Amino acid sequence: MKAYLGLYTARLEMPWVKSLKEKRALVKPAIERLRSRFPVSAARLAGQDDHDWEVVGFSLIGYDGVWVETILREAADFIAAQAEYEVVEVNWSIEEVSLDELLPQRIS
Repeated sequence: MKAYLGLYTARLEMPWVKSLKEKRALVKPAIERLRSRFPVSAARLAGQDDHDWEVVGFSLIGYDGVWVETILREAADFIAAQAEYEVVEVNWSIEEVSLDELLPQRIS
């Protein structure tokens, strides 16, 4: 049996932002809206100490690879559609994860 793990990271740039407080006010609400709309785990991953860029990411796992890919793409489109920043680089993948070792062994 398999599960599917979807991973997404994006570099967000906002060169017009002049302070960390201003950047947090743009990025943090976008991440919170993402979490409320999609069944993903999301985090700010890098650039928290720089005012003009940040790397964000999210992940999800499920037993249906098509569902995982669909949600991953919809959530990526949602992040890109936010007007508060510019998405300049994106990485995403879907990996198969074997669950065979976790399943009880059946005796025939």
